[in-house]
Amino acid sequence: MTYIEILEKARKNMSNLCRSCPVCDGKACRNTVPGPGAKGSGTVAIRNYEAWKQIHLVLDTISENKPVETKTTLFGKEFRLPVFAGPVGAVDMHYGDAYVDLTYNEILVKACKEAGILAFTGDGMNPEIMKVATQNIKANEGIGIPTIKPWTQETVMEKLALAKESGALAVAMDIDAAGLPFLKGFVPPAGRKSILELKEIAQACGVPFILKGILSVKGALKAKEAGASAIVVSNHGGRVLDDTPTTAEVLEEIVQAVGEDLTILVDGGIRTGQDVFKALALGADGVLIARPFVNMIYGAEAEGVDALVQKIQDELIDTMEMCGAATIDEITRDMIR
Repeated sequence: MTYIEILEKARKNMSNLCRSCPVCDGKACRNTVPGPGAKGSGTVAIRNYEAWKQIHLVLDTISENKPVETKTTLFGKEFRLPVFAGPVGAVDMHYGDAYVDLTYNEILVKACKEAGILAFTGDGMNPEIMKVATQNIKANEGIGIPTIKPWTQETVMEKLALAKESGALAVAMDIDAAGLPFLKGFVPPAGRKSILELKEIAQACGVPFILKGILSVKGALKAKEAGASAIVVSNHGGRVLDDTPTTAEVLEEIVQAVGEDLTILVDGGIRTGQDVFKALALGADGVLIARPFVNMIYGAEAEGVDALVQKIQDELIDTMEMCGAATIDEITRDMIR
């Protein structure tokens, strides 16, 4: 199936919560929660997408005409391109009951590995979600990153034990999930974490610890102090706080502050290979994409994942060729404006 055909099929499986738009720009779903929309006015997801479109590519075809290579490494492992599937939770609530988190993560982890990238798996209120996600990561040679929500320290450590048993490449925490409305009243509750609490978690990981949900230099410096090996510059797709800046707006200043010390990933409205190129030119080491992977699984499972990865890689190769970069490391700031 083509990418568009997969989207059309996905639309039929999504209970009208997600419209499987040809361009996932946040406009049709806007502030639909439950659903894939953003919090409050619903404008943060829209602005995330639009901010990348305000960054322009610098055409330069006066360069050696040699093959382009999109391979990258993350924590010592080589991947097909610097694009990874972001964590998604409660898919049945927000997208449709054709899948639940357990079945979604099972498909996602394996399909991403087969497509040459990796998946960040989500967490949720059902303890089985983390248990099954980490089992799937273990079955796929540790090629996956479990993402733990900021529960109480006791609960985090219980889930961390599962993550370590899986042999996962790294462990993440979406620290900004403290703002998800449906987690605030849950027992045990999810909430903010102090630097000392995060240090305890980072020290217990045994593998690189990634903090997702960093949106300022101040937050990045705190993540560094807490012992994180990497951060994800993210506003949680606009789902945790209205009126935040876009990730494209803050990425470069965060890179300038901590880019020498931390691996920096970014998400939020990145939809094409051109967007990936722009993020890399601003200094990111890689990007996460979440909502479009949900569409692909609801439309064609593993075939959908491969179609999306191929589409983004083709677009990235074309952009690199036209801007004069033959490898990921050759993508520089002067290639965008």
